Amino acid sequence: MISLIAFRNIVYRPWRSLLLFFGYGIGVAVMIVLLSVGEALLTQARDEKLVGGGAITVLPQGLDVEVMKTGGVGGLFFSIDQARFIYDQLLASPRLSKSITAVAPQIDGRLLYVRTTKGDEFAVRAAGEIPSRTLAVRGSLLLRSGTWRDDDGDRRWSRPTITELRHDIDHFHIPPDSIVNRDTWAEWHYFNVLSADRRRWAFISFIVGGDVTSEKWGGSIEVTLRDEGRESRKFNALVPRERVQFSTSTADLRIGESSVSVLPNGDYRVLARANGAPGKVDIDLIVHPAPRAYFPGASFGTEGFLSGYTVPALRAEASGSICVASSCERFESAQAYHDHNWGVWRGVTWDWGAARAGSYTILYGRVRAPDARREQPLFVYLIDSLGFRAVMRPASITYEDGRATTVGGRRIQVPSRAVFADVRGSDTLRVVLEIEDAIATETRQSAGLPSFGGPYFIQMKGTASIDGRLGGEKISGTGTGFFETYR
Repeated sequence: MISLIAFRNIVYRPWRSLLLFFGYGIGVAVMIVLLSVGEALLTQARDEKLVGGGAITVLPQGLDVEVMKTGGVGGLFFSIDQARFIYDQLLASPRLSKSITAVAPQIDGRLLYVRTTKGDEFAVRAAGEIPSRTLAVRGSLLLRSGTWRDDDGDRRWSRPTITELRHDIDHFHIPPDSIVNRDTWAEWHYFNVLSADRRRWAFISFIVGGDVTSEKWGGSIEVTLRDEGRESRKFNALVPRERVQFSTSTADLRIGESSVSVLPNGDYRVLARANGAPGKVDIDLIVHPAPRAYFPGASFGTEGFLSGYTVPALRAEASGSICVASSCERFESAQAYHDHNWGVWRGVTWDWGAARAGSYTILYGRVRAPDARREQPLFVYLIDSLGFRAVMRPASITYEDGRATTVGGRRIQVPSRAVFADVRGSDTLRVVLEIEDAIATETRQSAGLPSFGGPYFIQMKGTASIDGRLGGEKISGTGTGFFETYR
């Protein structure tokens, strides 16, 4: 009976029936496609080559997922720069401990070549992981035989001691073969220390300069002591290469009677001796970096040019003494800072600054290569007590040259204020620098220093004020810092 009614309805209304059949067919087809897509997503979610365990996969920027799965040529050279920093300061940081319980770094599908003792060569696909971390995200493969446990290299990558971390990011370097003018190579440890009343400070540099792969290089100690509003006292010591010891695996450095060494607890012991018109300076300080307050390091360059920079102690405290002749000043938990620079410096200029701003610490900078054709944006790095907080990229920094200083009998204008700001999505940051004191150096006549651009290198002390919103939270703070530029 139902079949007869359906047949007569089709005969009576053929076009309407055809339209209904067509619509029903489209609906069924869409449902099949959606079910297929869902099944494909489920299959990919279970694919160990794509996920490797866990719930979220972080991939290199620009990498096609299918290229990674199939091992195509386009996926051979992708990597996540600063992977250990991302692991330590982002994914495995205390800030995200309520959301992330385990993180596993993994490398999959890399092309390697295995050569036998008989000279045969085979192309293989290789993977790498830290066994304990992969097990923590339930991503380990079935082990047929033997053991797969963390070795010391795995431990040092994921859980370095504080001393190991210092050495890993603060060691010295050898100029790469791409550097043409290797005699312009320079590398140094830099420290600054501020007195409790914020009116006296010291700049201390341990410099290795020249082509360290030849016999034309040496070391120097450069110390500047400043009492706000007064003349600077400068000291230096030039040391031949035979009395300089540096390492490409540790941060320890010795230049004559002066040295920088990392103590077992991760603190820095800073000993410096140099000569000046007021007499000799003798520095003996212990610099204690705040936990998680570091910048891991970065380098960039073009053909023949390289600039590298790391900050092992972005926020630190210093205790000890600075003595000139028989007069000594003691420091107890004084505001301090330490960074490390390397590269080619002839004709190079920069904007740079580091300051405390309440519970935050800010680092900013940019480097101008001699042949730079356009101005680069600033790099702004912000931390708090839990470590890394944000990176911003203001397009420019605006200086107001409302101060003046005298260099070699010539009066030059120097900044009295500087402002930079950036907006990235819903995040905003504005920084205002109020300059309280400035030192100008004519770099072309600075004995012992690398040959910088310029001609005037400006070192400033002042306050930094920040305000904005990060992650929906308002941030603000003010504190003291040091800043550099050129005029």
